[in-house]
Amino acid sequence: MVNTSAFKLSFLSPRYWLTWIGVFFLYAISWLPFKFQLWLGKQLGRLVYRTMKRRRHIAEVNIKLCFPDMPDTEQQALVKKNMENTGIATLETGMAWWWPNWRIKRVYGSVKGLEHFDQIQQSGKGVLLLVPHILHLEMASRVMGIHHQGVGFYRPHNNPLMEFFMTRGRLRSNEYLIGKRDVKGLLKALKNKKVCYYLPDQDYGRNRCEFAPFFAVSEAATTTGTLLFAASKNCETVSLISRRDKHGKYHLEVLPALDNFPSSDDKTDVTRVNQRIEQAVNAAPEQYMWLHRRFKTRPDINAPSYYK
Repeated sequence: MVNTSAFKLSFLSPRYWLTWIGVFFLYAISWLPFKFQLWLGKQLGRLVYRTMKRRRHIAEVNIKLCFPDMPDTEQQALVKKNMENTGIATLETGMAWWWPNWRIKRVYGSVKGLEHFDQIQQSGKGVLLLVPHILHLEMASRVMGIHHQGVGFYRPHNNPLMEFFMTRGRLRSNEYLIGKRDVKGLLKALKNKKVCYYLPDQDYGRNRCEFAPFFAVSEAATTTGTLLFAASKNCETVSLISRRDKHGKYHLEVLPALDNFPSSDDKTDVTRVNQRIEQAVNAAPEQYMWLHRRFKTRPDINAPSYYK
């Protein structure tokens, strides 16, 4: 469990100077007017689109696989918007880590479905909150934390100084963080009736996975780790939809708990998880993290990569 992050004198050593420079610029930009930051992030995203061809290619492949009936021109337009939102997400991280609550409250539009948290916790259980890899996740969790504090299940940063800033930023509105290898820690949090963020929508390889439909991909490697936590008698599983509208307002909605989940059929269960993720992605497909290799693991181990 991580509920604080101590500053170390070693962070002042030359090996971290570039990190300090990057953090300084991100912090300074975070205090600029919000609308200007959205514009600046969009320009950064357009630069990403032109220069990071490998990442752009991954997004192109993912979108083509998921939306094969979408005309090519619309696919390319979605890729460009996705890159713009990737740039915006960089600056949203600074906002989420350093903005005071009063400023956060100015940019959220609505938060719905919190009664599902209350009902589950009043029954003596914790909440497993399924969250997609939305690009504005840092801001979404900050907004949610103002209304209802939660616990993050996350991958610690490889750079100790960035881990320091990331942890402090994420704990501005939430309780504590649990490293992704600390399974017992998450189960304990659920037993203690916490709201626990869990992101089930990346390809974690063949270990503990089922191949289930995700959009138009009929067999996408989907982790069964979700079921390990959902099977706890101490929790119920809900999901989150989050989007940023054209005015820059954030809208969050918690959907009702999944009934009879998990069942005895892992493939059916992870398919239901994927359907919840699809529902969230469809709310704002340009704001989903299409940059990761969601379909790198194929049922046939000898099948060529989609991303070559």
